[in-house]
Amino acid sequence: MFGFFRRRSMRDVTATELQGMIDRGEAIVVDVREPDEFAGGHIPGAINIPLSRFDPAALPDPGSRTLVLNCAGGKRSAMALDRCAVAEAAVDTHLAGGFGAWRQAGLPVAQEG
Repeated sequence: MFGFFRRRSMRDVTATELQGMIDRGEAIVVDVREPDEFAGGHIPGAINIPLSRFDPAALPDPGSRTLVLNCAGGKRSAMALDRCAVAEAAVDTHLAGGFGAWRQAGLPVAQEG
């Protein structure tokens, strides 16, 4: 960030916007929280790729869908988007307010176990 690269713009989607995108088959959700957080509750259908081992090259091919990153509150997904920008990956969207905003909106939650 210290002027070494130009940061791409980041696109925020709200929880209700993301739910609509999921319902229409327009989004793939990648949750960058750690596995224990993910197991405690996550967006149904989300893929867990923790920030601690996040590699933009390992992201699934979204085809015509939009990859949307999420975390607990938005900070780690923004960090993952920065890594995507450095790697020149075509990912620029994350859930505003993260999983906390998803829960607050009363949207469905999946749990492991």
